[in-house]
Formats: sequence, C-alpha cells, structure tokens
Amino acid sequence: MTRSLASPYNAELPIDERDAIPLSPQGTRIDHDIILELIPSGAKVLDLGCGDGSLLEELVRTKDVRGSGIEISDEGIRRCISRGLAVLQGDIDQGLKDYPDRSFDYIILNQTLQAVKKPHTVLEEMLRVGEKAVVGLPNFAYWRMRLFLLLRGRMPKTEFLPYEWYDTPNIHFCSLEDFERYCRGFGLRVERRIYLSSHRGGRVLSGVCPNLFAESAVFLLSKDRAPVANRDGMG
Repeated sequence: MTRSLASPYNAELPIDERDAIPLSPQGTRIDHDIILELIPSGAKVLDLGCGDGSLLEELVRTKDVRGSGIEISDEGIRRCISRGLAVLQGDIDQGLKDYPDRSFDYIILNQTLQAVKKPHTVLEEMLRVGEKAVVGLPNFAYWRMRLFLLLRGRMPKTEFLPYEWYDTPNIHFCSLEDFERYCRGFGLRVERRIYLSSHRGGRVLSGVCPNLFAESAVFLLSKDRAPVANRDGMG
C-alpha cells in the first residue's frame, strides 16, 4: 500500500506520479510520524516543497503549529488551499529573501533536497530563516541500490525511489555519509538523526551502519555560531 509523495521540485510531474512511500498498517507515513515527534506544539513552522500539504495539515491539526508552506506546482497549491492551509507558490532555489532572519522556529524540507538545483543555498537559507531545520532525505548508498547497480549495471530503482534515469526529478544524489560530511564542513549541528526503512510498513533503525542499511533519514539541524572550515573525514 502506498501514498504519493508530494514533495520534489518537479512541477512538470503530477503529484500522484511522484515518489511513493509505503504506509504503515495504521495508514501513516513513518517519516511524517518522526517529523510530528520532532516539532513541538505551538511552534512556528515553514514547510518547503510542501506538495499536497498532508504533512503541514497534520502538524496544524495535531501539534497546533502556526504553519505555512511554499510549493512550486499548481496542483500542490490547489490541494493545500483545499485543506485550508496558508501556502505560497514559489521556487525555493531562489532563496527565501522575503523572510527575515529567525522568523520561524522550524523549517521543514522533507524528501525534496535531492530534487532542488541549489541544495547548498536552500540549506543556508533554511537556517537563516529558521532557528532549526528538519531535513528528510533518501539514502542513495542504501544496500539494495548498491546491489542493484552491481548486479544489473543499471541506475538503481527501489519502491522508495521508483523512477527511471530519464524521468527522475532527483538531480543531486547524496548518501547519508555525504550529508553528515556536508553538515560538519559547513558548521551545521546535527541535533538528532533518525534512520528509517520502508520495509514492513516503515520502521526506525538502530544506528548500526546507517549508510548501508537505512533507506532514508530525518535530521534535526541547527547552525553553529562559528562555522568551521569545510573538511572530509566521516570514515
């Protein structure tokens, strides 16, 4: 059982044809459940690439957040409005210049980082505008993807990432190790990291070899006051 993923910046694709993430037996998405746990009640939240607004609606309904969103697709905007959400149509690759510093408690970017053209700009802007950032992303070093490439010699596909190479909206392929290294290099503090698998309806994994076994992850980030120099060395 799957639900369409309304996130990446691929306005040319209908929302119902975007990535599919399996639902739990309770009918919920594991990544949404984790984000709902991370966001405190009453927080001021901006959801970037909010798609059909399903996550933002849940936050407003269950956590009483002061929430708004930005989405690029016409269909996503229509669905958000039908849910009664405050949403603006815009391209987050162009930055968030209309928002002052620290104007939100949390900025969310879920399953969208890999589809934007300027991920570094987007992440910088998130932690300029928000006190904290929640980033959910797929792991392109997941073992099934490695095995697919090794045995078939073709661009990997999974239930979580079902696209062919020629129609995928994903343009920046990143492993969890890559993302951790980026955070260290650009002074982003990882306050929490939750590793996920979509198998058996979705579950949280232990921290054992996450770059190999986690299909995706959710990171809670804040900005170091004194950024460090870019460097390698995750090991």
